[in-house]
Amino acid sequence: MSSKRLLSLDILRGGTIIGMILVNNPGSWEYIYSPLRHAEWHGLTPTDLIFPFFIFVMGISMSLSFSKFKNEEYNKTLFWEKVIKRSAKLFLLGLFLSWFSLLLEGINNRLEYESISEILFPFGQIRILGVMQRLALSYLVGSVFVMLIPKAKHLVITSVILLIAYFILLSLGNGFSFSSDNIIAIVDNSLFGENHVYLEWLPDGERLRFDPEGLLSTIPCIVQVIMGYLCGEVIRKKKDLLNKMMDLAIIGIVLLFIGLLLSYGCPLNKKIWSPTFELVTSGFAVLALTLLIWIIDYKGLKKWCNPFEAFGTNPLFIYIASSAFASVLGTLTIKDISLQEYLYNAILGVIHNPHLASLIYALLYILLCYYIVNILFRKKIYIKI
Repeated sequence: MSSKRLLSLDILRGGTIIGMILVNNPGSWEYIYSPLRHAEWHGLTPTDLIFPFFIFVMGISMSLSFSKFKNEEYNKTLFWEKVIKRSAKLFLLGLFLSWFSLLLEGINNRLEYESISEILFPFGQIRILGVMQRLALSYLVGSVFVMLIPKAKHLVITSVILLIAYFILLSLGNGFSFSSDNIIAIVDNSLFGENHVYLEWLPDGERLRFDPEGLLSTIPCIVQVIMGYLCGEVIRKKKDLLNKMMDLAIIGIVLLFIGLLLSYGCPLNKKIWSPTFELVTSGFAVLALTLLIWIIDYKGLKKWCNPFEAFGTNPLFIYIASSAFASVLGTLTIKDISLQEYLYNAILGVIHNPHLASLIYALLYILLCYYIVNILFRKKIYIKI
């Protein structure tokens, strides 16, 4: 079996996208079951695993796709052009999602604006960073590391150095405090301006300009890409499936153990992507992939895989499309409330349980997305981004 054709990798990728759509599209943000919420600050919930899993899988995919360029004859210029173009495309798509949301908001509140140009070009409010932008930066810098540092042990050493340096930065810069004097908030607000940084809710109800996809907190995400890449090398180079699973399981257990052990001194925290958060989520990702390899590729139990494979073959397309359409539903109004709220109220009228109705809304939204990706999957249309 070719490592490049491990179905389990598509399934894990698809599962993370389904998870992202699920937690990003509740019927009501006021009524969400606890496991479907991010930790407010320190801590870890199932929802906090989703984005790190996707970044980790991106690293694995890089190992499989970059392998052909790792010989003396590959065209370095062409390779780096592709990397830079893809990174730029991801970053610009992230900016587009931010602009599109502001555009719809402007159209909906058009009477509050003095000119149409203020609606069409809300550049003074666009959030510079975000999910897609983090993917872009992690992919770009991760590519530099894995291509310029060919030996696995040197990549491990580099990863350790980056995590230690980041921990020192957090420790010296009040990085473990959810406040405006956190080094992550200071850097983002200074570089981009407060109007271009995500507006977070503090536990006491106050608002804070703090970006959970901040510039400095992208450093450990780059390490997450490198770790995914190294696991991809195990998958690519090991011929025997059992050996792959054994090596991956050991890696996952070691990462998880180290991360949990160190969490007593360095808290798990998604918003700052703390070093221990990176280690623990990478450990869980490796173990999840190992389990899927055993179930799908080793045992051959594949009948349940279709929805996940459909999402996994067009992941970024459906994530972007679902985000854009969610903005439409959340902005357009019907009977003085948003279309999204109108649909949620319709479900609530039948279910009478606000938390369950909110979850059902999200599940129905996933079904809509599945309808789209399944058509593409059946027609073998793969939209590369």
